[in-house]
Amino acid sequence: MVAGLGAFRRRGVALEGRKAAAVVIAVFERDGGQGVWLTERASGLRAHAGQLALPGGKLDPGEDAEGAALRELHEELGVAVPRSAVLGLLDDYPTRSGYVITPVVAWIGESRVPVPNPAEVAVLHWIPLADLDVEPRFVPVPGSDRLAVQLPLLGGLLHAPTAAILHQFREVALHHRDTRVDQMDQPRFAWE
Repeated sequence: MVAGLGAFRRRGVALEGRKAAAVVIAVFERDGGQGVWLTERASGLRAHAGQLALPGGKLDPGEDAEGAALRELHEELGVAVPRSAVLGLLDDYPTRSGYVITPVVAWIGESRVPVPNPAEVAVLHWIPLADLDVEPRFVPVPGSDRLAVQLPLLGGLLHAPTAAILHQFREVALHHRDTRVDQMDQPRFAWE
């Protein structure tokens, strides 16, 4: 994982009127295996309530993506780690809802147990890395000339932007392939 991230040359995206945001792909150890936690956003949230997402959110003034991602990890899952836990960054992902998301990959290990904040997280899902190593589906999006990516996870389909970010993580960190996802679209329900 570290070798793939270390060799990867990420692409940034200009904000062009969009807001800067960051998510964290926090790699934990659990029961002898590695995986990530995926949140189901609380129903009371203003934006994207009920959707599956990585911990994350907007950057605060003066904050960089790494700082924001680690702050959000602490706020949403109660897990505090130092900046030295960051293994690397993936490509920025521009969304239809007006954000440019910077994915931050961090090594958490096994010593920390997440405690979800109920104001932000309705359900916490453990995704073993083996479950992320699945072939994606690329599907047309009505009203777009770009394809969207879907990942078969949790008995259903995970959609972009989270699916795109986790697909790139799989490609870069697990397979050492420089796969780009910033031009993949999202389903219509994620455009707002």
